[in-house]
Amino acid sequence: MNQEENYIEINRQSWNNRTDTHLKSEFYDLDGFMNGNSSLNDIELSLLGDIKGKSILHLQCHFGQDTISLSRLGAEVTGVDFSDKAIESALQIAKETQSNTKFICCDIYDLPKHLDKKFDVVFTSYGTIGWLPDLGKWAKIVADFLKPNGQFVFVEFHPVVWMFDDNFEKIAYRYFNSGAILETEIGTYADKNAAIKQSYVMWNHGVSEVLSNLIKNGLEIKSFDEFDYSPYNCFNKTIEFEPKRFRIEHLGDKIPMVYSISAIRKKS
Repeated sequence: MNQEENYIEINRQSWNNRTDTHLKSEFYDLDGFMNGNSSLNDIELSLLGDIKGKSILHLQCHFGQDTISLSRLGAEVTGVDFSDKAIESALQIAKETQSNTKFICCDIYDLPKHLDKKFDVVFTSYGTIGWLPDLGKWAKIVADFLKPNGQFVFVEFHPVVWMFDDNFEKIAYRYFNSGAILETEIGTYADKNAAIKQSYVMWNHGVSEVLSNLIKNGLEIKSFDEFDYSPYNCFNKTIEFEPKRFRIEHLGDKIPMVYSISAIRKKS
């Protein structure tokens, strides 16, 4: 089996390898979170609106900070991730914060084998779909777990960002999906100097690939927005021009860095 065919196991090991570093990082500020800070950003909060009493499925949740943050706003939340170390940490954090958040450890494509429920909201954000080869299967998962008229809220790094090399000095990758990208990195986005090394497999997905697959699976797009900043300092050569708003210093506001989609599952 080659690396592309074995991408789930390669990527699971990659995320398991990062989890301890992420838990200790300033980036995730676990101490602040345990003391009540929310990990959610204005972009997704404005799309979600009042979620009190709503059921939410959070796809690709890592170790659950956003999942638990949604719970703290009064929602009934289930988080899903394929990293067993991340889910183990999520369960421990939920216990220590007395959160009733539920967590499932499985690959997103296998979720129908582990969960039989419809949700008011499906949510996923920031660095998720690049780990998935097939957005048709992804969009079907989203649609199948939504109640009729349920809302899908999606915030993701813009595919223009992934065209550049690590230092944003030249175009190094194709905007459109042309198959698996195999990489090895030292460190991790949450701590670039961490003494860890991992391989991973990713795919680039243009905006039209995302939108067309959601539409084909019965989702009606209600909003699509692009943003000229990232709420996370996870790239090289950044500058914080406003609190929690980062840009690539030498590119300024010239490129989109994040986009968001809100969609409704049609009744039929």
